[in-house]
Amino acid sequence: MTDSIITATDVVFRYEDADSEALGGINLEIKRGEFVALLGHNGSGKSTFARHLNAILLPSGGSVLVDGIDTADEDTLQQLRSTVGLVFQNPDNQMVAAIVEEDVAFGPENLGIKNPELRQRVDDALRAVGMYDYRRHAPHKLSGGQKQRVAIAGILAMQPKCLVLDEPTAMLDPGGRTEVMSAVRELCDKQGVTIVLITHYMEEAAMADRVVVMHKGKMLVQGAPAEVFAQIDLLRSHGLDVPQPVELASLLRAKGYDIPDGILTPEQCAAAIAAIIGKK
Repeated sequence: MTDSIITATDVVFRYEDADSEALGGINLEIKRGEFVALLGHNGSGKSTFARHLNAILLPSGGSVLVDGIDTADEDTLQQLRSTVGLVFQNPDNQMVAAIVEEDVAFGPENLGIKNPELRQRVDDALRAVGMYDYRRHAPHKLSGGQKQRVAIAGILAMQPKCLVLDEPTAMLDPGGRTEVMSAVRELCDKQGVTIVLITHYMEEAAMADRVVVMHKGKMLVQGAPAEVFAQIDLLRSHGLDVPQPVELASLLRAKGYDIPDGILTPEQCAAAIAAIIGKK
């Protein structure tokens, strides 16, 4: 077994009737248990790439291997989609039952899982996202953040090794975004689930182990969040912003203040400013 769960090699993809390639030769490896954030403005190819990870789309050229499975092999499609779970931005589109626990059970039931294992999977998945106490609630009565956590639980109950989230917080308020991202980070840290997050929110990308920035179907830059977000001019020249704490730290450095490198969070930025005030 290799350290990488996803290996994309020279992946090219062109939509029918498109003038240009949506993906222009992507090479990317993602390790088991890694949390990777994909960034890029609309049309950069990040969502197109995400849909290659469980064979919703197939490469026009190159290959994608997921846990050793070639996504182009039709005979292994069910195994592939049990390995990679995909969560979309609108949780309402993934709700299929009138009770939360029944909704979470839908996926594993379709895989042929029976009780008592089914019951255990549902309970474990709901606990993993902090929604066990809502197991007998009606999904339509939940908040947006709660709905999205239930949608994630429904995928987790199928026990995927990799979770791909395509802008899962785009329709949520700040409180809902915090709920979902805390649950996602915990899944990676405590359960070893590989996370691939597509997002427009820089603060969410800062929570990842690695950030991959895409532009016009190609990889622009990748690295640890602190490394990538330090390249403020490069990101802005490609229509992207940086987390506000990173920007503030950069402005303070430009004014001559002794602000350390690698600041990503409001807490880190506040601590650096407090240290400067304390010295004075």
